[in-house]
Amino acid sequence: MSVKKTIQTILSQEDLNFLLTNRIPRNALTRFIGWFSQIENPLVAFISIKIWQFFSALDLSEAKERHFKSMHACFTRELKPNARPINPDLNYLVSPCDALIGAFGQVKNGAVFQAKGFAYPLDDLIPNQTLAKSYEGCEYVTLRLTSSMYHRFHAPAAMRIRKITYISGDTWNVNPIALKRVERLFCKNERAVIECELNPIGTSSEVSVLTLVPVAAILVASIRLHCLNLLLHLKYQGPNQIDCDVKVKRGEELGWFQHGSTIIVFAPKNYRLFSKLTLGDPIRMGEALFETVNQQGLSAG
Repeated sequence: MSVKKTIQTILSQEDLNFLLTNRIPRNALTRFIGWFSQIENPLVAFISIKIWQFFSALDLSEAKERHFKSMHACFTRELKPNARPINPDLNYLVSPCDALIGAFGQVKNGAVFQAKGFAYPLDDLIPNQTLAKSYEGCEYVTLRLTSSMYHRFHAPAAMRIRKITYISGDTWNVNPIALKRVERLFCKNERAVIECELNPIGTSSEVSVLTLVPVAAILVASIRLHCLNLLLHLKYQGPNQIDCDVKVKRGEELGWFQHGSTIIVFAPKNYRLFSKLTLGDPIRMGEALFETVNQQGLSAG
């Protein structure tokens, strides 16, 4: 067995993985990595990226640039034009990011699941109780970004961003091992709630609300949104609720994680998770994520 596989096998042991990625000064280490990753030194960047590639499946073949001035520049890299084609069928909401399909289902009795058997109240994740209650009976999905993935996220549809709510918090790891052990994990971590109005389709005049909740994690805090001229991070002292009125096109870039993590998507009542997706499936930004359904519950796609 190679050295790389041996190390990966050791780190995959649940107890050890949880200990190494959670029972440490999480926020302090996250701030340090945030500082270290932005050091603009060719040698530091080269060594850091090589170590990163050794421990992950980092593939830079689709990157717009091949040389990076810092590890941060590599993490927030852009892709080559047309590397992520956007599904043109308006009956679908597309994935805002590259990810693995995590927990998904229907909001029932005001609760959703982060992992099998681990429910949490939606109004604990989303402070706006009116918004949280409006998703009763609607579907959601958790999109988990691994460290090596493309970490910019995009608009699932043509829409208008109406409000950003920032919640500072902890930086627990959000891998499956931690999700099975830490109750209400997403509700404890740093996150942003992005409220969006979807453009009506066809002759419909009804406005539907889509909500994206980017959640930070160990080593990966801080969120950059193009609609705000600021960086949301653990030391952010500005207003927690920021009103917006920004129109974006389907597939348009919304921002990026400074380092990466998870996005939870709450779809309007007339959408359900795309029928071809199952737990653990990989998905790319721009691919079908939710599909519209008619009154009989049949797909309109």
